[in-house]
This record gives sequence, C-alpha cells and structure tokens, in this order.
Amino acid sequence: MVRIEREGPITIVTLDRPAARNAVDRLTAEALAEAFRAFDADPDARVGILYGEHTFCAGADLKAMVAGTPNRIAPDGDGPMGPSRMVLGKPVIAAIAGHAVAGGLELALWCDLRIAEADAVLGVFCRRFGVPLIDGGTIRLPRLIGLSRALDLILTGRAVGADEALAFGLVNRVVPKGEALAAAKQLAHQLAELPQAALRADRTSAYLQHDLSLEDALAQELALGSRALAEAFEGAGRFAAGVGRHGATRDPWARAGARAGDRDVELRGQAADGATVDRDMRRRVHPLHRLQARRLRPGSHAVRHRVPGRIQ
Repeated sequence: MVRIEREGPITIVTLDRPAARNAVDRLTAEALAEAFRAFDADPDARVGILYGEHTFCAGADLKAMVAGTPNRIAPDGDGPMGPSRMVLGKPVIAAIAGHAVAGGLELALWCDLRIAEADAVLGVFCRRFGVPLIDGGTIRLPRLIGLSRALDLILTGRAVGADEALAFGLVNRVVPKGEALAAAKQLAHQLAELPQAALRADRTSAYLQHDLSLEDALAQELALGSRALAEAFEGAGRFAAGVGRHGATRDPWARAGARAGDRDVELRGQAADGATVDRDMRRRVHPLHRLQARRLRPGSHAVRHRVPGRIQ
C-alpha cells in the first residue's frame, strides 16, 4: 500500500496499489500522512520523495467511497488524501510517472518540486465526475501557475502533457520515461548536501509570504534567515578559503579528508545585532592553489587570500 525506504538523508515514500492505479482510500491516506509526519520528525532525514509505482496517483478511491468507506473529510486534522494539509519543515519532491490526476494532482502540488516523465499526464480529472478539489488544489494550483491557467485546468478538467506542464511551471523538470524516480533521487541528494538551516529558512519564508504585506513579509524573511546566521558565517569562511568557486555546490576536497597544505582561516564578521562574531575554522585548501589566508582586522567581513601569479 505505502512503502517507506531510506537512502542516507533521503526518504522515499511510494504508493503501491497497482489494482487501483494508486488511488488513495482512507487507510492509504492515513499511511501517507504518518509516513510524512515521521519524515518531518526524523533529524537525519533531509529530503523526501513521493512516488507512485507504475503511475503516480489516480486521485481518491471513488470505488471505496461508493462501497461505504470514504476518505476522511473534516475541517481539522489530515486532509482526505492524507498529508495535503501538512506544512513540513523540509522539502519533498514528487516523482511523476504515468498519471497525476484529480487528488493525485493535488498531492503533486503539495510537494515542493515536481519531476515528470515525458509521457506523464496531469489534470483535474475529477471534474467529469463532479468531485471537488478539497486537498488544496484550488489554492496551490493558482499560486503555482497563475489564476488564468489554473482556471483553464480546473474548469475544463482537460489533460495536460509533460511539456505543457513544464511550460506552465506546473512541473520543474521533464525526464525520459522510466527515469522520474532516479532523477528525483539525484536532485534530493543535491539538496541534502546543501547547508540546511538557510535552505529551510528560505523555503519557509517563500511559503509564508503569500498572505503578508511586503513589510511584514520582509520582516518575517529576516527573522527566519537570522536563525541561519551561524551557518552563513561558516559558509562565508568556506567561500573565502576557495571552496565553491564558479558555481560549484560542493567542496571538491570534502571527501578526501584533511590533506597536506591545509590552512587555518579566521573569519570575523558582524552579526545582525552588531555583535562581533569570531570563528576559527580549519578549511581544506588544495596544495596547488597555495592559498594564504591573511588575518583580518576586527570588524572585517571577509577573508582575503593571495594566489601566487595572479593580480589581486
């Protein structure tokens, strides 16, 4: 029904109801909600993936509804599809193969990012059966792609292919058939390797700004970002020591351990409240670069270094 797998900092939650095309009944909705609640509470889990075996999700299980066991519908608690009302503190990627329609589309919209296979189909297919969107579809869809395009999909219930969905911004990546899960894992590991405090603070601010004035949204952004300042100073030290140049996201020597030619770098800066922050950080510097960090005067905001043979 619902499988949970771990790959290091990645948690993969898989819908596996092939006979129902991964339609979500009441028990499946409860299992999905519990899976993501556990993911959010796990300090070692950084990025989640929602995947449907063979096809992403055909929506709510209408046959179960007719049989007298409908999904939970109440103004409080979990949504009919399970996690659709949850606000997590970590990103989740939807890996879309086959159909993501009706409530399945709403689950995909709930995720932070969406990777779709080239033959994937998305749409508000519940329109033809008179079933409303009650798992955030009428809210998240306009916010993602704009009201005009959202109304086109909501009112007509038409099918949207992967290329059109990409053009709309409804999905973030399109990959060949059979590669959605692998692409989602690759992206998830990339996100997991980034500094997490700032990533999560910025993500939260992006979500919470919708209902705020510009002034309040900016204040909230600063409040959330300030929680990541310690991580920011550490990152500044790595940058000053030569890591991450030209857009690289990883320290090229991070996995090699300490090597000959390491240098001690002292970073001094000013915190948001004006207090001086001192950090002595040992940074790996490749011997070929022979970076020589200079001690800074109090109050400086960067570490200067000299590369022999270059004009500084």
